[in-house]
Amino acid sequence: MNLKELEQKYDLELDKVVDKIKKIKAKVVLLQFPDGLKQYATVIVDYLEEKTSDVKFLIWLSSCYGACDIPVGLENLKPKIDLFIQFGHNSKMPSY
Repeated sequence: MNLKELEQKYDLELDKVVDKIKKIKAKVVLLQFPDGLKQYATVIVDYLEEKTSDVKFLIWLSSCYGACDIPVGLENLKPKIDLFIQFGHNSKMPSY
C-alpha cells in the first residue's frame, strides 16, 4: 500500500506531524505504531523525510497497546529524543 492509499483509509495527520517537527526544530523523532500500522512505518518515514530536513526518524518496533503505552527508558536513549509521536489505526470516520 502506498501513502496515498494509506491516507484514504487512515487519517494520519502527517501535515500536523511535519508542522510540529518544524515548529520545535526536532532533530531526532521517535515514531510508535500499533501492530496494524507497523508494516507501513517505512512508507510514513519516507514521506516525513521528504518533508523535513536533517531529521533522524527512529521507529519503535516493540508492542504498542494504545496511547497510554509509552516506551520505558526513552530518557536513556542516545541521541536524545526531541519528539515522540504515536500513531493510531482507526479507519477514517465517514463525513456527513
